[in-house]
Amino acid sequence: MKLIITESQIKAKVKSLGKRISRDYEGRELFIVGVMKGSLMFLMDLVRHIDIPVSYDFMAISSYGAATKSSGVVRILKDLDMPVESQHVLVVEDIIDSGLTLHYLVNNLRTRNIATLKVCTLLDRPYRREVDVKVDYNGFVINDDFVVGYGLDFNQKYRNMRDIYALE
Repeated sequence: MKLIITESQIKAKVKSLGKRISRDYEGRELFIVGVMKGSLMFLMDLVRHIDIPVSYDFMAISSYGAATKSSGVVRILKDLDMPVESQHVLVVEDIIDSGLTLHYLVNNLRTRNIATLKVCTLLDRPYRREVDVKVDYNGFVINDDFVVGYGLDFNQKYRNMRDIYALE
């Protein structure tokens, strides 16, 4: 494995994103939708740096299975337990690649009569988009390496690593 983003780089970026989100949503409450399982570590660290009222829930969505590339077929494995109607919603993702999963999720959430919707991702590959999706808060733009660590996995392994590595 090859180190590509260190724990200290991640911490600095997460703190910066949290401060920016706090400013952008000042005076409002924020409902965060974490996309499981990969976003869990990022979401938990991010909310610690948001200083406005925050609620959160999780959705589990799959488009990878055991592969290293998205299949393009999106399935909701776990839906929200809490209603989001009239909420200011922020989707928190670990990584956005083709955009297919996010596109599906954003369209699904928009049918729920939410007030606003924005997207935050730790890792992004905008040059790989197959569909147009807007990312409002972007951590790091990365290359085509398959990455693991800090919540990201390969076959459910490596999520617990504090840094992000390219799986070789």
